[in-house]
Amino acid sequence: MDWKLELITIPVTDVDRAKEFYVRLGFNADHDHRVSDELRFVQLTPPGSACSIALGEGLTDAAPGSVKGLQIVVADADAAHAQVVDAGVETGPVQDLPWGRFVFFTDPDGNAWALQQLVTQGA
Repeated sequence: MDWKLELITIPVTDVDRAKEFYVRLGFNADHDHRVSDELRFVQLTPPGSACSIALGEGLTDAAPGSVKGLQIVVADADAAHAQVVDAGVETGPVQDLPWGRFVFFTDPDGNAWALQQLVTQGA
C-alpha cells in the first residue's frame, strides 16, 4: 500500500499576503475557497510537485511562522536561487554542503524553507 504525502498546512497571519508570496515564487494557485466566515482554504502547489501546501483561516492551531524544515528538491540550485531572488525574496547565497546544494528562505511569517539540489558523491 502506498502512503502519499499530498498536503501540508502552513500557518500564516495574512492569507492573501502569503498566497501572493507563494504564487510569486512560482507555486500554482489550485484552490481558494471560503467555506464559512471561520473557514477559508487555499491550496498551492510547487511546480512539478505531487505535494501541495494549504493556507487559510480555521485550518490549524499552529502559530504562524512555526513550520521549519520544509524542503523542496530542485534540479539546479543556482537556477532556483535566481528564481527566488527574481521573486523579491530575501535569501543568502547557494550553500554547498556534503549532502546537497541548498537555498534557504522564509515566507513573510517566518516559515522556513530549503531548496535542495541533490548531489552525487564524488561529483
